[in-house]
Amino acid sequence: MSMIKVMIADDHSMVREGIMNLLELDDNISVVGFAGDGFECLRKVSELKPDVLLLDINMPNMNGIETLRELKNKKSNVKVIMLTIHNEGEYILKAVEIGCEGYVLKDSDSNMLKKAIYTVYLGESFLQPDLVPILNQRLMQKEEEDEQLDKLTRREIEVLILLAEGLFNKEIAYKLNISERTVKNHISNIFKKIDVSDRTQAAVFAIKNKLVNL
Repeated sequence: MSMIKVMIADDHSMVREGIMNLLELDDNISVVGFAGDGFECLRKVSELKPDVLLLDINMPNMNGIETLRELKNKKSNVKVIMLTIHNEGEYILKAVEIGCEGYVLKDSDSNMLKKAIYTVYLGESFLQPDLVPILNQRLMQKEEEDEQLDKLTRREIEVLILLAEGLFNKEIAYKLNISERTVKNHISNIFKKIDVSDRTQAAVFAIKNKLVNL
């Protein structure tokens, strides 16, 4: 096997150096560069052309998810492994949907990380085994949310969006040119259809389903 060129994008220099020291114990892996934020990462990937990028999610200026999306939009050839503390299904699903080749937690051992690097380098995807049930659960939840979303009428979606943006019933009524009573009826129907009990939960549903952006 030829040398695997790896780049590490993480905003903590001690983390970067620690990962490099672990990886370079492997004769087939060479760490060719570092980045401390998303913008630097995009520039360095273009310059250094690594085979594999280890990409943290929590970074300044442009986070790892945004950086991943930009790399995929640019059709970069680099294989991306998200190396992060986040084990929540929402993060894993978003990264997988955008197109990361691997997802590994920072508290995993070095053998797990090396296995992920070899796997994605050879053209396959790698998800840390104990994250598989979390992703599956989130996928099932998303399917349920999609079904709930399909039950909403166009007007109910309009009301939900405005509710999620923080508007009061009177403001929603004015904006949509309907009565406040009608707004209350719509909100009641929305709550039943998406199985929530208050405005905050409804707003979270709207954000998760990309009806509004944070």
